[in-house]
Amino acid sequence: MGEAKRRKKLGLPPRAKPVELRLPELDKQNIQRKVRSFLYKNPIVPFVFYGLVIGAFGWGIYNLMKGYQLIKS
Repeated sequence: MGEAKRRKKLGLPPRAKPVELRLPELDKQNIQRKVRSFLYKNPIVPFVFYGLVIGAFGWGIYNLMKGYQLIKS
C-alpha cells in the first residue's frame, strides 16, 4: 500500500510538496541607481564612513599596543 492510500485511509490530508527556495534576482542597474542617488543627496556619508573605519583601526592599534604594554598608561 502506498503512502497516499495510507494517508487517505487514516483521514489525513495529502502530504505538502516542498517549496523550492531560490535566491531573488538582483537588478544591478536599479541598485546602482539607488546608491548613486543616495550619495548625491548625502555627500558627507563616504567621509563619515571612512573616518569611522580609520578611527576604529586606530583604536585597535592603540589597544593592541596598550595590551602588549608598549604604551605606559
